[in-house]
Amino acid sequence: MTTIKHVLAIAGSDPSGGAGIQADIKAISANGAYAMAAITALTAQNTRGVRGVRLVAPEFVVAQIDAVFEDIRVDAVKIGMLGSPEITLAVAEALARHRAPRLVLDPVMIAKGGDRLLSETAIRTLIERLLPLATILTPNLPEAAALLDEPELIDPQAMPALAERLLALGPSAVLLKGGHLSGSTSPDYLATTDEGIWLEAERLPTKNTHGTGCTLSSALAAQLAIGAEPIAAARAAKAYVAGAIAHADSLEVGQGQGPTHHFHALWKGRHGPS
Repeated sequence: MTTIKHVLAIAGSDPSGGAGIQADIKAISANGAYAMAAITALTAQNTRGVRGVRLVAPEFVVAQIDAVFEDIRVDAVKIGMLGSPEITLAVAEALARHRAPRLVLDPVMIAKGGDRLLSETAIRTLIERLLPLATILTPNLPEAAALLDEPELIDPQAMPALAERLLALGPSAVLLKGGHLSGSTSPDYLATTDEGIWLEAERLPTKNTHGTGCTLSSALAAQLAIGAEPIAAARAAKAYVAGAIAHADSLEVGQGQGPTHHFHALWKGRHGPS
């Protein structure tokens, strides 16, 4: 009998279901793994924006992580929104203590509107304590700029060099996301210590892309958990997200920037498009 793998997501909650822990659980499940969650923040938000954020006490975030590791085998970990230097440090220390395997770090630092979600102190803590633990770091271009304290890249041809600079910060691999660039394709670049490859997909005309970063990193963690090597895992996660975006308009969720369709393959022929 094949053993189902377990993935722990550590992130904030999105009550509208499109991003955060809710998207993590959906993406992990759709990619064939059992999803678990430790919540770092509660948000009041919908498809039109965020109305409020309440951070969870760092010691209670750690209590959630400890409760999982002390009882359940963890095959991979995805980290999303952390929110403060104290939570960032607490999560890093807990994961190091538990020797967490296959860690995917989505450095949620910049809101879609451009606002910083992490202070300079929290970013420094993330760089010093979490990046060296990461199997794969998955920043978008604004996040990459914040990590390196440099202007945001606008030339896709410069992405490999940028990924190499991020790799020097300590993660085992970097999946640099180029979704903020213009053009007919959405180019990502995966850099490992041995090689670099481009991962491209057609840019689809839809406003329903809420939570794509959460979804990609969670799918990636699930793929690593079930045994895929980083390149194969990145290809599978990218293809999954492309499919979720392609089917996003079949959902009718909210009046703003809606979610992707996490279960597009499972619901095909029943509730989703043929």
